[in-house]
Amino acid sequence: MRSKFRMLATGLFLAMVFLISGCSSEQYIVLDPKGPIGESQKDLILISTLLCAVIIVPVLILTAIIVWRYRDRPGRKAAYKPEWEHNTKLEVTWWSIPIVIIIILGAVTVYYTYKLEPSKAIASDKEPITIQVTSMDWKWLFKYPGEDIATVNYVKFPEDTPIRFQLTSDTAMNSFWIPQLGGQLYSMSGMAMTLYLQADEQGSYYGSGANFNGEDFAQMTFTADAVSQEEYDAWVEEVKADAPALTMDGYKELQKPGRSDVQLFSSFPEGLFEQIVTQYVEEGSSGAHSHHGGGAEASTDEEAASDEHASHGAEETEAANASHEGHAGH
Repeated sequence: MRSKFRMLATGLFLAMVFLISGCSSEQYIVLDPKGPIGESQKDLILISTLLCAVIIVPVLILTAIIVWRYRDRPGRKAAYKPEWEHNTKLEVTWWSIPIVIIIILGAVTVYYTYKLEPSKAIASDKEPITIQVTSMDWKWLFKYPGEDIATVNYVKFPEDTPIRFQLTSDTAMNSFWIPQLGGQLYSMSGMAMTLYLQADEQGSYYGSGANFNGEDFAQMTFTADAVSQEEYDAWVEEVKADAPALTMDGYKELQKPGRSDVQLFSSFPEGLFEQIVTQYVEEGSSGAHSHHGGGAEASTDEEAASDEHASHGAEETEAANASHEGHAGH
């Protein structure tokens, strides 16, 4: 019975190895980055995996050896030593190695956390292109404020140029993700998030929503095309010349839950992104939030008003303290 169980376990293990080895590299797009952010995140994944393997692999090997050597079988020759003695060298060894690994892993994680801050601009000689992204049910709306064009479920940008994605949500929270260019960042209603990405080479990259948000969440995919600067400029001119304009009525149609094919628009209503960010803000309230460098104009004005209010509050507090000190002196 035991021999059959061992054969079955060995067969399952070999089958799993075979299946894994048969997978093509196209299925591991996270490990095939095409931009500086994706490259750094790949390095972090590999470094973390190797550091963990320093502990996990020897433990697994020793576990297998111990289970095999000390298994219950007739005529076993392994020494039976129920009495144990303290061994300082062994204690130091199996405690110090994990502690050192954890310290190194923590330092590496902190370094890459600051290095890969989503709103941190990518160093480049080229000016970044701003693309405003709105997650909807169940589609993606991309707006190019500099070019005054918009797209649905499709985004195009020049290679080797930083892209400043400003993210928000029209309804439920989602997560914007182009795996080969960088990690995901949440899009949330009432907030403007900023994510910098860049493609170092031309190509078509898979993009998706990485958060469950309803019936057709699996259809919230899009294509991100990185092209030459000349091809990008020609595409913008073509869209402005041939595509229809996105009106507020058209935007309200997009707001209706449902899937959508790729759509192109030659223009969109001015301030649409800011309207989306602040649409749930009640009149007289503190307003929308701007996180990770998000740039809704409304939140900028509110921050200025908040600073002015804080300044007046500080002056009143100083006056009150001075008065209190005066009374204490008497």
